[in-house]
Amino acid sequence: MRDEGPLRLGVLGAARITPMALLAPARRVGEATIVAVAARDPERARRFARRHDVPRVCESYEALLADPEVDAIYNPLPNSLHAQWTMRALAAGKHVLCEKPFASNAAEAEDMAAAARRSGLVLMEAFHYRYHALFERTRAIVRAGELGRVTRLQAHFCIPLLRSGDIRYRADLAGGALMDTGCYAVHWLRHTAEAEPTVERAAARWTRGGVDRWLEAYLSFPGGRGARLTCALASAIPLRIGAGIDGDAGRLRILNFVLPHFHHRLTVTTRAGRRRERVAGEPTYDAQLRAFVAAVRHGAAFPTTPADAVANMRVIDAIYAAARSGTPPFSRA
Repeated sequence: MRDEGPLRLGVLGAARITPMALLAPARRVGEATIVAVAARDPERARRFARRHDVPRVCESYEALLADPEVDAIYNPLPNSLHAQWTMRALAAGKHVLCEKPFASNAAEAEDMAAAARRSGLVLMEAFHYRYHALFERTRAIVRAGELGRVTRLQAHFCIPLLRSGDIRYRADLAGGALMDTGCYAVHWLRHTAEAEPTVERAAARWTRGGVDRWLEAYLSFPGGRGARLTCALASAIPLRIGAGIDGDAGRLRILNFVLPHFHHRLTVTTRAGRRRERVAGEPTYDAQLRAFVAAVRHGAAFPTTPADAVANMRVIDAIYAAARSGTPPFSRA
């Protein structure tokens, strides 16, 4: 791989998230460039390339991984394909930015993490929110003791996904509310608590196809801290994206912890009164791409590591097991 010039990325698939998550950030950041795309249907890849000014189309995923002009791969494929194509990309000598959730289950995530260790290449899970200054500001308030002893955390991510044919409603592609939106809530709770939780109980509402369209889980963290998460693709509350922390000396609430660069509100209430803060920061996807490039070029540390991804998938597996009375969430690929 070249040590100078923009990092050259290839895209697996023509996913709807790619323009916002990678193409636009690459144009703004300037430290990376998108050089090629491949899709199962080459014609779809060609349409995607024309629409988004991607210079080259590879006729297959395999051809993209074999392309010597590609330094790294962005993997926004359906969840059930993350493990297979991430590990094949690593084996081909490509660094990988893999969309969340990392895999279909923790066993796949462990295989991916092992492949990254063997390769010595960068594998990053794309929890972009984690790269915005809002998260560090939130944790700084907690660490400073402004809320006192933390007793409870909560995170909610509910969206109105009305297209019944969307891949997120397909069990064979590892869809579901917890996999799509709930993985953010799990991740935020773990990173804010700076610890791993125990799943106490969970409940879900399932589609006829066996996918959770709504799920709620109760967790516990060391130090007597409780936590609740709610996620949905279809529920009575069509849109809810927020998080909160309660302590014995105050409380904190966040509106929109996922995409704070569009709009967010951080509210802190203590005995001294209430204040609202806006935390400046570039778009989350831009910051994430900068971190990915820095990790590849300079070996810079980053928080959404393969080990962290494995830990997140273990919690997701445990939540599904609790919601399904011990039935594993998905079979291993």
